[in-house]
Amino acid sequence: MAPVAPRSGDAIFANIERVNAELFTLTYGAIVRQLLTDLEEVEEVNKQLEQMGYNIGIRLIDEFLAKSNVSRCVDFRETADVIAKVGFKMFLGVTASVSNWDAEGTCCSIILEDNPLVDFVELPDTCQGLYYCNILSGVIRGALEMVSMKTEVTWIHDVLRGDDVFELQVKLLKQVPEEYPYKDDE
Repeated sequence: MAPVAPRSGDAIFANIERVNAELFTLTYGAIVRQLLTDLEEVEEVNKQLEQMGYNIGIRLIDEFLAKSNVSRCVDFRETADVIAKVGFKMFLGVTASVSNWDAEGTCCSIILEDNPLVDFVELPDTCQGLYYCNILSGVIRGALEMVSMKTEVTWIHDVLRGDDVFELQVKLLKQVPEEYPYKDDE
């Protein structure tokens, strides 16, 4: 039997079960608003959104791998491309681009022209330090950790802060070797 070819983000997005985009956007907004009310400190909300995203990412990677038929990426550069072109399309319906690679190939930017999480959003002056979409950085960090890549994901540009695009910097800190729970020779 021939190996199954990886599916493109468009093909997966066309066949995946979706929720109404406005419902998704407004529900996320309600979560952020409730966190702002409960935690009061914008920095604490940023941490909580990142942690929520991390928890989602460590589970979402299973669905991604099952539905995308993506084989193991050979390096971090290919991994970033798969996240941008397949992952973002599969789960958010948008395509991202990867740029600004460092010389070692361990740090890049993922740029989103469009972000459905920010439809209907304007940040008040009291929330200028808020990274509204910080959940996305946590999702990326959590998903990559499950495929043995320890990363640091930070926001560089944010349209809600007056920038032209959304830009996430993804930095590979360490490639964790896979550990097996048992030894074959025993």
